[in-house]
Amino acid sequence: MCGIVGLFLKDRTLEPELGSMLTDMLVTMSDRGPDSAGIAIYGDPNNGRMKITVQSDDPNVDFDALASTLGARLGTTIAVHLKDTHAVLEMDKRHGDAVRACLAETNPDIRIMSTGELIEIYKEVGLPKDVAARFDIAGMRGSHGIGHTRMATESAVTTMGAHPFSTGADQCLVHNGSLSNHNSLRRRLIREGMAFETQNDTEVAAAYLTHKMQNGSNLGEALEAGLEDLDGFFTFVVGTRNGFGVVRDPIACKPAVMAETQQYVAFGSEYRALVNLPGIEGARVWEPEPATVYFWEH
Repeated sequence: MCGIVGLFLKDRTLEPELGSMLTDMLVTMSDRGPDSAGIAIYGDPNNGRMKITVQSDDPNVDFDALASTLGARLGTTIAVHLKDTHAVLEMDKRHGDAVRACLAETNPDIRIMSTGELIEIYKEVGLPKDVAARFDIAGMRGSHGIGHTRMATESAVTTMGAHPFSTGADQCLVHNGSLSNHNSLRRRLIREGMAFETQNDTEVAAAYLTHKMQNGSNLGEALEAGLEDLDGFFTFVVGTRNGFGVVRDPIACKPAVMAETQQYVAFGSEYRALVNLPGIEGARVWEPEPATVYFWEH
């Protein structure tokens, strides 16, 4: 049992409130997942610069002089913005791949949470309210975001086991459920060139969608294909640079509710996650249909 929340803003005047609204939604789902939590925020473009969000169990050591070390090795300017156990590295997007390679070589204890022009992912072990407070999620602005509270049932409670999972630039996924064919699908995706950092079935689902989109599918098409290729019980909420998607498996035993107004589209594992959203009393509220893809794009 896990908790999922998501918010896609149509009204740009609400963007300064995105982090605050998502935090409230996430904390409300604490009893569905008290062992760890995470959230992805899609913020404002920054003149073509790329962001790499990273995590360390020993940030005082691993992040000390990180900007100067990377900059000297790569001959470019790297900005590092610290947030508790995470840091956001900003650079010209031409140097993104080189920075990732350099981190893997020189700082193997630093874990990459997300990459892209807009996305930042923060996740840690602990109660959702504590995780959100550590990273001041309520103070963040953006156009859309998704969050997850985890109750681990099949794998260890670790930072890397927390959701969201990101396997492509400006892409991420949260999941409530369990996939039965993730091992065979992981092997297939590895043969196709995808890389994995955990044994978590959710990372496989994220990589599957990334692979589909890298090969020409849009988000909706990738989710439709997943209904054929992914076995098990699942509710997915997915974020991309411009989009927000939801799909449930054909049996749809995992709870889900959506709301839409002229200002936003919202998702919660339960309706109580949505009750404090502005204008919720006038929203169209519904339960997503089984084996039906819903997605919105800016």
